[in-house]
Amino acid sequence: MDFSGCVSRSMAREKEKNACEFGDFQTPEILASEAIATVRSLGAAPKSIIEPTCGLGSFLLAAIRAFPKAVQVLGVEINKAYLDHVRKRLAVESTDANVILKQADFFSVDWAQMVRKLPDPVLILGNPPWVTSSALGALDSSNLPEKSNFQGRRGFDAITGKSNFDISEWMLLQYLEWLKGRHGYIAVLCKTTVARKVLAHAWKHSNKLTSARIYLIDALKYFGASVESCFFLMYLGSPGPQECDVFDSLGHLQPRRRLGFRDGTMISNIDAYERWRHLRGADPAYVWRSGIKHDCVKVLELDREDATFRNGYGQLVTIEDDHIYPLYKSSDVGNGGERMHRKCLVVTQRFVGEDTSHIKRQTPRTWRYLSAHEAEFSKRKSSIYKDRPRFSIFGIGDYAFSPWKVAISGFYKKLNFKRIGPFRGRPAMVDDTVYFLPCWSESEADFLIGVLASKPVEGFFSSMIFWRDKRPITAELLRRLSIKNVSIQLGRESEYLAFASQANKARALVGPEQLTLGIAERRAEYQAVPNTALNRARVKRRAV
Repeated sequence: MDFSGCVSRSMAREKEKNACEFGDFQTPEILASEAIATVRSLGAAPKSIIEPTCGLGSFLLAAIRAFPKAVQVLGVEINKAYLDHVRKRLAVESTDANVILKQADFFSVDWAQMVRKLPDPVLILGNPPWVTSSALGALDSSNLPEKSNFQGRRGFDAITGKSNFDISEWMLLQYLEWLKGRHGYIAVLCKTTVARKVLAHAWKHSNKLTSARIYLIDALKYFGASVESCFFLMYLGSPGPQECDVFDSLGHLQPRRRLGFRDGTMISNIDAYERWRHLRGADPAYVWRSGIKHDCVKVLELDREDATFRNGYGQLVTIEDDHIYPLYKSSDVGNGGERMHRKCLVVTQRFVGEDTSHIKRQTPRTWRYLSAHEAEFSKRKSSIYKDRPRFSIFGIGDYAFSPWKVAISGFYKKLNFKRIGPFRGRPAMVDDTVYFLPCWSESEADFLIGVLASKPVEGFFSSMIFWRDKRPITAELLRRLSIKNVSIQLGRESEYLAFASQANKARALVGPEQLTLGIAERRAEYQAVPNTALNRARVKRRAV
């Protein structure tokens, strides 16, 4: 990595540790100079300059040179060697500003008091750490903010991976708080995903955001990082339009597109969204689901070998078939075509929280297999497994056992919806990187594929998707579409109503409370309802 200036041996030795624990990607001087020149060209004239994590000082020094009328400059850095380096460089700079350098941990500084004393307008700049909270947690790092659900997640999302966040995101939200009710600028290097999240927060919470710009940068060139990144500018003082111009680079004068905030959502293409906005809505019949989450791949995911199976440790597994289901993973779904599943999954529950002790009584070989790997289950770190029955999984319910599914991978960079049917009388499962609509007949799955493959649906989703994200397609995104509204536009409303009615009847028969009934009671329920061919198939599948 190209560090600014001459770096001492002790600093070089700390490079690897800092890159991991502190997200330490020092900014090359040429990039810092171009970024600050862009800020100046847009008319910024700060009286105060703050760099909360100044590192080797590239941004701080570029700002001092670009804004000679600034009266107060504050640089904070946790690394003493870095700060000493900045002091040496400042000694040969000419400035009338009062420059204060402070060695401190960002998370222990009383920023509110410190910023309160600075004259407006304030420029907060720099290159905050490019690291996530989960990555720091894995290192047992103390370089973290106090734990809190600052993103406002609810329920299951608050205790799973969705509560993971970039440290820079948390820091930028602090910057917004410092400038609340004041006039100033925020100018930082960060991931584009972080920039969008911060913009969404500002627009949701009515921060007085006058304007915003995103200039894409080549992170691989400057930092050796394969992630979409940008120089992110915000101007605060009075409310402006909830839109942000996106430029291909710092040198471009004309934006490539406008992203914005509409209906409580970040939109990647505002013009396209306005065209297809009428398709949005909560669908009364069809809700996208996530696949099964288990965090125990080597134990629960099996490869079939003739009459037996082999687990992720290479061990042969001979257990009852009762809990084994075909499994479609993200690559099976995302590659398109009629690709078959490559794995099978041991499904330990039929609904979240179900007592698993029945496995010991009904399928003893399966119970012995799971018990032999109890240590692997106990190593699962997510708090969702705490105080749950042994061998618990998540993303499981009556919908998981639907005989047909229409699925899409969250990771693949295309809208490719795939129909998945049963295999040897067993409904297929999908993993938690896949989203799906449960279907109760083949014809229903065909209908949904036809609707979802239409041009209106492609236009609607494409207006909101940020394709360069690691997981561009999410359940939240998919749930914004009303299948009913699309069906009306396509002239297929009568089909929608017929399939929705059939699906409601099927779901009513297989809720969690019915799943524990004896097979004789289940058979009586199925036989009492029309569409007997479908019901007989479901009774046979349930006879385990």
